[in-house]
Amino acid sequence: MKIKVTMKDPDTMYDAVQDAVKEEVEMLNLPKDEYDALIELRADKEREKLSKWFRYSEYLSVEFDTETMTATVLSA
Repeated sequence: MKIKVTMKDPDTMYDAVQDAVKEEVEMLNLPKDEYDALIELRADKEREKLSKWFRYSEYLSVEFDTETMTATVLSA
């Protein structure tokens, strides 16, 4: 059986992107103003990439197949 689920969490994707970008940028040891600007720029780019799967940056649809025991993220 295939079961489609749409999950909504307005902060999950935003927070995950922020955390990943901050971790990467911290290694560059930039001045604070450059650090903040670079995080904002890179986070926006990554969120745009994720928009393929996230609608409005908060809805994620997944299809579960209980026969094959798989889960597939659906395009937004």
